[in-house]
Amino acid sequence: MTPIISLHDVDVAQFLAVLDTCEGNVFLVTNEGDRLNLKSKLCQIVGLTKLIEGGKIAEASIICENKNDESKLFRFNFFGDTADADIK
Repeated sequence: MTPIISLHDVDVAQFLAVLDTCEGNVFLVTNEGDRLNLKSKLCQIVGLTKLIEGGKIAEASIICENKNDESKLFRFNFFGDTADADIK
């Protein structure tokens, strides 16, 4: 798998919209080393609930199987670029 991306102060709604555009599996890595597949809506709920503070993701580590997804999430994390995501 590709290197880990560390997310900080991420808007949850925008992050989930960008996740929906990812082609491969995207894993949330917990501090305990657990990996939750964020392509699963159930894992999104379980994983993100533990990390959300005041409507934003406080801190999370992400691993992507697909290089394009990694690039997309990197641009979102640093530049707020939601690309082709359908933000509601």
